[in-house]
Amino acid sequence: MTDKTLTRMDLSEAVFREVGLSRNESAQLVESVLDHMSDSLVKGEQVKISSFGTFSVRDKSARVGRNPKTGEEVPINPRRVLTFRPSHLMKDRVADGNKS
Repeated sequence: MTDKTLTRMDLSEAVFREVGLSRNESAQLVESVLDHMSDSLVKGEQVKISSFGTFSVRDKSARVGRNPKTGEEVPINPRRVLTFRPSHLMKDRVADGNKS
């Protein structure tokens, strides 16, 4: 595995090279897509990208946790968490990458 991280700049550069938009337009397009995804998730909607996966928000109820160091019980407040479920195609593609 590598320590490389894919960034917004990398995505906009890829759009620039593949689609032929200007660098500025490519960056705006990437930002717009990410904003639409974020806005939908904030509203509680699912974001499903075919052949990639599904992002969704899940509500977790309050519970009692335990500090592993002291063993002390600590209340954990209810919260919303972001989840991602990869598609079968993505799972297969990632698994095939492990063979090299």
